Amino acid sequence: MKSRLGSAIATIVLIIATFLPLPALAAVPITAAIAENNGVSFVSKAVDLVGAAVVRIDTERTITRRIDPFFGDEAMTGLPQQQLLRGQGSGFIIDRDGIILTNAHVVDRADKVTVILKDGRSLEGKVTGVDPVTDLAVVKVGGTKNLPIAELGDSDRVKVGDWAIAVGNPFGLDNTVTLGIVSTLKRASSTVGMTDKRLDFIQTDAAINPGNSGGPLLNARGQVIGINTAIRADAMGIGFAIPINKVKTISTQLARGEKVSHPYLGVQMVTLTPQIATENNSDPNAPFQIPEINGVLVIRVLPNTAASVAGMRRGDAILEVDGEAIRDANQLQDVMENSHVSQQLEVRILRDGKDRVVKVVPKELNS
Repeated sequence: MKSRLGSAIATIVLIIATFLPLPALAAVPITAAIAENNGVSFVSKAVDLVGAAVVRIDTERTITRRIDPFFGDEAMTGLPQQQLLRGQGSGFIIDRDGIILTNAHVVDRADKVTVILKDGRSLEGKVTGVDPVTDLAVVKVGGTKNLPIAELGDSDRVKVGDWAIAVGNPFGLDNTVTLGIVSTLKRASSTVGMTDKRLDFIQTDAAINPGNSGGPLLNARGQVIGINTAIRADAMGIGFAIPINKVKTISTQLARGEKVSHPYLGVQMVTLTPQIATENNSDPNAPFQIPEINGVLVIRVLPNTAASVAGMRRGDAILEVDGEAIRDANQLQDVMENSHVSQQLEVRILRDGKDRVVKVVPKELNS
């Protein structure tokens, strides 16, 4: 009897639950965003805020090549001929007087820079500063006032899974908008094949194509969280953007025409872990034994660098810099980037099983 009564009560509860309204939390995020904006998606709202500030950047560069008169190929002793190279990218205005952010590779060695506004106006641009190490550049346009500007956000507050909106001019298709999410944060440039850069990228699956370079990556509120800069040719749906907080730290210098300083240690290195050390030490053909600890292993010391002057050697394990424990190669690079040229650093290393401290004075990268 009790069993039948229990079953009946359970059936009644199930029927009631079936006809109760679903809780608000069950709403899909996009649907909720559209409903809150009277049928207008958050993407449209974000683009409306920033779209007019996104520009197309056309470049021209004249080069001289020597062409073989018989075969038409480039040759060392051929006839000199001038060739006009054209390029295209994106950028966005951050100051009403005409300061524009873009990528360094967009305006690299350009003889002429033309900025096309969304309303069709064409303005002559002047490159005021370029920093190839971070792939950032500033272009200035004149002859106009009260230009639309893009609001800069805070990339330190970005989280994996946040919306990411890319705006730019891929393949010359002006004012193209794509939507995705933030796939990961602090993706080291060295891990994506850009070993000549010093960056931790925002990775996104928002479609980024040639021509998007220099354009903004937006959050759901229409604030710029990054500058679209790179795609992997061997992958689908993977793009990278320079965090906007990194841009803020050097854009003022570039706008003033100043060179950005990048302290340089001068070693080739790999992250060291006990597991890596154990595998190396168990190999009879290993060039040397390494300590089974966490840190950074010096593979090579480059000549005439801060590390060589300080007496660092191949096989040294870097443990600390100015008291900060070093766990991996990316962290060490960040520590160096945040130091200053000619600032003396105390680097704690382990060499031949002995703890020691060497004093290193970083030099300027590419000096």
